[in-house]
Amino acid sequence: MSPQRPVLGAIAVVCHMIDGLPHVILVQRGKDPNRGAWGFPGGHVEWGETLVQAAVRELLEETDVTATAVETLPPVDVIEADSTGTVALHYVLGAVLCSYVSGTPTPLDDAADARWVLVDRIEHLGLDLLPQVAQVARAAQARVLRYVK
Repeated sequence: MSPQRPVLGAIAVVCHMIDGLPHVILVQRGKDPNRGAWGFPGGHVEWGETLVQAAVRELLEETDVTATAVETLPPVDVIEADSTGTVALHYVLGAVLCSYVSGTPTPLDDAADARWVLVDRIEHLGLDLLPQVAQVARAAQARVLRYVK
C-alpha cells in the first residue's frame, strides 16, 4: 500500500542557450513508474538533503551533466489515480532551475536516454512527455530569457 501522504521529489530544469536558442535536458525513464516517458532528471529527496542538493545530485547521477542551481520554480504536483479513482501515486516535485556548467547528456542510472531538447519544439518531437513537462520548460525559458536580454 502506498503512503497516505505525498512523496517529495526534486527535478533539475537545466535551461541552456545552444546556438542562441533555449534548450532543456530531458531524460527518458528507464524504470517504472512511467518507463519510456520523457521528463526532467530527478528523483527522491534524501533524508537531510535540501531540494536544491537533490536536484543537482540527480542531474549528475542521471545524465553526467554538472549544473548549479539558480532558483526554484513553482512545484509540480503529480497525482495519478487507478481505475476506481483511488489515488495510487502522489508526488510533489520541487522544480529547480539550473545553469549548465559542463558535460554531455548521457543516460546513466535509471535513464534510458538523455538529450538537449529545444524548448520551442518540445511538444512537436513525438516524445511521450510526462504531464507538465512542456509547461515547466516554458517557465524555465521565460526566466532564462529574462537574464539573457
